[in-house]
Amino acid sequence: MSKTKTSGTTHYEILFIIPNRFTDDEAKKLADQIKKILTDNQATISFSEYWGKKRLAYEIKHNAFGYYGLFEFDLEGAYLAKINKELRLFPDVLRHQIVVKKVKTEQKLARDKKIRAKIESKKAIIEKELEEKEKASSSSSAVKKKTDKRVDLKDLDEKLEGILNTQNLI
Repeated sequence: MSKTKTSGTTHYEILFIIPNRFTDDEAKKLADQIKKILTDNQATISFSEYWGKKRLAYEIKHNAFGYYGLFEFDLEGAYLAKINKELRLFPDVLRHQIVVKKVKTEQKLARDKKIRAKIESKKAIIEKELEEKEKASSSSSAVKKKTDKRVDLKDLDEKLEGILNTQNLI
């Protein structure tokens, strides 16, 4: 079985990092060059996003920052290896990753929306219960405080003086 898909188009996503040694405008031009590499290899780009300068999780080739870009595209599997090789050899790309992206149908999007709504409603119910418990515990502690016998400072001073004035402490 071959590692690359030879027939039919698949929806892919590429995330790439351009080093910090370039300015923002130069990085955008490099992102356009990457876009040109994709389109020259029969890719049809459906979504593109430029994220700008971000801090890297760890240094890559002595770079702590990089410019991130993201493209979604449709491509036949036979061209994928060629694009991957070109981007590996492209000197102005620190890292890139191409992954297959599943395209969600309207039914899946509607189902996900229902699930999110259900989760949010359960969160709201749990938060409401927690607030009620906190109110109940704070009101019961307030009742306890009211029923506690308070000792007057004068009484406390008198008892302390009585203890200190005793001859036999042991």
